[in-house]
Amino acid sequence: MELLQKLKPFFSRFKGNSDLGFIFGLFAAVFLLVIPIHKDLLSILLVFSIAISLLILLTVVYVKEPPEFSVFPTILLAVTLYRLGLNVASTRLILSDGDAGSVIQSFGTFVVGGNYIVGAVIFFILVIINFVVITKGAGRIAEVTARFTLDAMPGKQMSIDAEMNAGIITEAQALDKRAKIQKDADFYGAMDGASKFVRGDAVAGIFITVVNVIGGILIGYF
Repeated sequence: MELLQKLKPFFSRFKGNSDLGFIFGLFAAVFLLVIPIHKDLLSILLVFSIAISLLILLTVVYVKEPPEFSVFPTILLAVTLYRLGLNVASTRLILSDGDAGSVIQSFGTFVVGGNYIVGAVIFFILVIINFVVITKGAGRIAEVTARFTLDAMPGKQMSIDAEMNAGIITEAQALDKRAKIQKDADFYGAMDGASKFVRGDAVAGIFITVVNVIGGILIGYF
C-alpha cells in the first residue's frame, strides 16, 4: 500500500496525456525485443496481451461504422509490435532456461495433451487457419475495400458538388460529407497498410515457433 501511495503522484502527472502512455507502451514493446525478462513477468504480459485482444474484439463488434474506430490501424500496429516482443522474449527464455512461464506451459499442455504427434498436427492446422484463411483473407478484404473506396472518391465528390449547386444541400452539409469521405479513405488506406504488417507478423510467428522447436532439440541434445 505504501508503494502504491508513493507511485500515485507519479502516475497522476500523466492524467489527460494518454498519448504519453501510448509512447511509453511502444518503447516497452521495443525493449522486450532486446531485454531479458523474468518468466513470471512474461506470464503477466501474456495475460495482458490476451485481455487487450479481447477488448479490441469487443470494441470492433459493437462499432456501427468502421471509421468511428479510426485509431484501430494504429492500435493494431502497436499490439502487433507488442506481440512480436513477447515472441522474442519467450524464445529467449525457452532456449536459455527451458521454461517460459506458467501461461505458455499451461497452454501447451492443454493443446498438446501429452501427445507430441497430436500437438504437431494441431499446430499445422492452426498455421493453415491463421495464415492462409484469416490473415490472407483479412488482408485481401482490406486491400479491395481501400481500392474501391479510393476509386469512388472522385464520383462522390462530384455528386456532392452537384447536390450543392442544385440547392439540395447547404455548403456546411457539403463540407461535412467531404470530410466523411476523406475520413473513410484515410481509414481504409491505413487498414490496407496495417494488414500487410499483420501478415508479416503471422509469418514471423511461424518462423519463431520453428526456431524454438529446432533450437530446443539441438540445445537439449548437445
